[in-house]
Amino acid sequence: MGSLNKVMLIGNTGRDAEMRYLSTGTAMTTFSLAVNSRRRSQSGEWEDQTDWFNVVIFGDMAERISQYITKGKQLFVEGRLNNRQWDDDQGQRHYRTEVVANNVQFLDRRSSGGEGGGDAWGESGSWGQQSRGGAFAGQGSASETDIDDLPFE
Repeated sequence: MGSLNKVMLIGNTGRDAEMRYLSTGTAMTTFSLAVNSRRRSQSGEWEDQTDWFNVVIFGDMAERISQYITKGKQLFVEGRLNNRQWDDDQGQRHYRTEVVANNVQFLDRRSSGGEGGGDAWGESGSWGQQSRGGAFAGQGSASETDIDDLPFE
């Protein structure tokens, strides 16, 4: 049987994106994403819960969109989970789980500005690798995505 490591999140950024370059020269952008959910408690009251995710983007996409990811933006992020561990100078082991994004779509309503109604981040509002006909990669929207081929149905 095969394996699958895929994450799809919709949430709001918790901070502005930070971009830096690795020693190999590869661009890396990081930011946090808050995903909210509501549920009823045992007492019947509604409770809000926020889960925070660390998101990492590498390469050309990291350079192109880092300046547009600011605190509070609503994003769709698609990628995979990655677990890292390292030892600090004192020998203490640290662990971190990240979402390595390969597709990002801005979901905020954009104000019309400039000629032709375009916006600062491009006409489609999304960036990413081409996958399954370009959905979430600048050639479509979530409503146009064919999800009939999901492996867990």
